[in-house]
Amino acid sequence: MKKIEIMGCGYIGLPTAITFTLAGYEVCGFDVKDTVVDTLNAGHIHIVEPGLQDAMTKAMATGRLHFTTKPEPADVFIICVQTPYRETEEHKRVSDMRFVESAAKEVGSVLRAGNLCVLESTSPPYSTRMVEKIVSETSGLAPEQFMTAHCPERIIPGRMLIELRENDRIIGSNRPESAQFAKEIYEKVVTGGTIRLTDDLTAEMCKLTENTFRDINIAYANELSKVCDRLGIDVFKFIELANCHPRVNVHTPGVGVGGHCIAVDPWFIHEKFEDITPLIYEARLVNDGKPVWTADRIARDVKPGAKIAVLGMSFKANIDDTRESPSVLFANILKSRGYEVLACEPYIRGDVAGYHNYSLAEAMAQCDYAVITLQPGSGWLRQRQCPQQRKHHCRRGRTAHSGSWQQRRDPCRWKR
Repeated sequence: MKKIEIMGCGYIGLPTAITFTLAGYEVCGFDVKDTVVDTLNAGHIHIVEPGLQDAMTKAMATGRLHFTTKPEPADVFIICVQTPYRETEEHKRVSDMRFVESAAKEVGSVLRAGNLCVLESTSPPYSTRMVEKIVSETSGLAPEQFMTAHCPERIIPGRMLIELRENDRIIGSNRPESAQFAKEIYEKVVTGGTIRLTDDLTAEMCKLTENTFRDINIAYANELSKVCDRLGIDVFKFIELANCHPRVNVHTPGVGVGGHCIAVDPWFIHEKFEDITPLIYEARLVNDGKPVWTADRIARDVKPGAKIAVLGMSFKANIDDTRESPSVLFANILKSRGYEVLACEPYIRGDVAGYHNYSLAEAMAQCDYAVITLQPGSGWLRQRQCPQQRKHHCRRGRTAHSGSWQQRRDPCRWKR
């Protein structure tokens, strides 16, 4: 039985560790945070994800899963740490690879000849080769004495356990034998998808391209929402009609783009090829500017001092993750302009992003104006009894979705 060590036990690493365990491997989860490791070794998850706690319980019961703050020898190391961006002195956004570099050094400290190191973290081109260099220098082994590969994660919150098993995976390496060995490891996990082999640079670009494609298309939808506002028409109905064409698929507009993938990955392409990627750059500006536009639009309806309910603070519907959330940025802009923000995010316990977290009933009973910042049809807003329950009504009857300003008296009518 091969031993797998997952480097980083967050939103990607923990589901990955659990899935590899249930596939029959011995798994060690490494994380630098004592509190995270203690919680996980006690059998409790520290993130919100459907079915994850039950899966964790089953994985721990096998006796093949444990967590540690000190790296251990293993056959395969899988790096699943975050790769945020940082701003340079020239105000350019570039990848911050400190966490990947640190994880690579930890791997190198216990690596043995014949081991495999897989980078799953979404990274700019040449990052897998950077990892190989760091591991080689730290371990004292030549690159030919161990294997490296890139297998970018491709899962979405809310469906992590399903997509880890069913999504196609791309594995790339500058040595075919390394990619083949990684494929043999992942085949026990990817039971419903196809594993495709390529070189490391192609694998890195594939993941970046997937998210950049969506970012550009969302930017188009967000620009259309501004046009529809000028025209006074419902952007959601407009898009629904436009999408009746068999070759058209306009995305859903909103308050912006968030999360640790779509809002970040396009910068990783642009930083390497700044002179030939103006479309990627402009799309990022459109999406990053949508929270400001939304706040400006509200100012036309209500003056500072009003109570604004922000319905949805996570970066997408039905999760507890606020990383790069445009809803949080939008709330901060409102606050800076003198509005009182009533934040509402039922998937987070306690305060959220520095705001008191109101229930939907509390927010709607107290606000002067409500903005639904998440997609129409968010699970906690889909309540058909809402029109009959006055406690869910905005006090002054003004409710708008961030993508459209066709006001509705009942926020729960916003669904798809």
